[in-house]
Amino acid sequence: MKISYARTSDAVGKVLSHDVTRIVKGKCKGPAFKKGHIIKEEDISLLLDIGKEHICFLDLDQDELHEDEAAMVLASSVAGEGLELKGPSEGKYDLVATCSGLLKVDVEGLFKINLLPEVIMASLHTDSPIIKGEPVAGTRVIPLAVKQDILNEAKKIVSEHGPLIKVLEYQPCKMGALITGREIYDGRIKDTFAPILKEKAAAYGLSEPVIDYAPDDAGLIASGIKALLDQDCGLVVVTGGMSVDPDDVTPAGIRLSGAKVKKYGAPVLPGAMFLLAYFDQIPVVGVPACGMFFKTTVFDLILPRLLAGEKIDDFQIAALGHGGYCRRCEPCCYPDCSFGKGGF
Repeated sequence: MKISYARTSDAVGKVLSHDVTRIVKGKCKGPAFKKGHIIKEEDISLLLDIGKEHICFLDLDQDELHEDEAAMVLASSVAGEGLELKGPSEGKYDLVATCSGLLKVDVEGLFKINLLPEVIMASLHTDSPIIKGEPVAGTRVIPLAVKQDILNEAKKIVSEHGPLIKVLEYQPCKMGALITGREIYDGRIKDTFAPILKEKAAAYGLSEPVIDYAPDDAGLIASGIKALLDQDCGLVVVTGGMSVDPDDVTPAGIRLSGAKVKKYGAPVLPGAMFLLAYFDQIPVVGVPACGMFFKTTVFDLILPRLLAGEKIDDFQIAALGHGGYCRRCEPCCYPDCSFGKGGF
């Protein structure tokens, strides 16, 4: 790459070969002039105001790509399903979600990309719930031009790992909820779990859950679970009765229903008494009473993964311990926080 320079005052009529950035604290940060802009007399004052006493012009070698083109190649290489590219701007492309779903990042592959010289790729944490239209990752080229060999190395990494970043769209699912507890079943106290579950279902675009109730009786809990499964529920949530009190028989009821328990107990606070089981391929989850008190618990970490079609096992639940301690901020800002953002 050959770089030539001209004094800004002598650059009228020349074509910019890169974006020129303007930063004003608290007001703006972005390109004041885009690549390809023809410099006019009236541009000179602003260029000088942002510190451009000279303008550089590029003459690329045959094996080099301009920063914008290189960033597009890199972003296109790593992007998988559920993503579209937005850019270029200052040698940068963003990856934007085309659907609401679960972000999946190949962390090892991303690390390898960032070991390459002259290019970078940054993402949100893997397994983050994502809203349609949300930017989830961005790539940027550091110099004004990059050798093709570097991009070939990036493509090789992707060929070994597959798409490094993707968004798994949430699948349609009928949720069933069995709310346990003699005090609720007999009407002694008002049920506050159902409104919470309805709110969570609506947040993921699900129809209103099928709600049923059972006392603290393992046999009746098992029957309630089977009744929800018979109504074609693709996810069954059983609330309450998950602790070690003699009256807490919900885990026994889940087992009695025929569901196979994958993990009872999760290294997440709040939510340690969480249970995950499967009846054939249908997840049955036991949500402890903390899900009624705290806005965000282990259930909020697991639910989007289940709705994206992931089969969760004990290893994945054990990995939640790193990052599984909630700061209990007021107001709660999940998922824009550290909760659930650890793992291996």
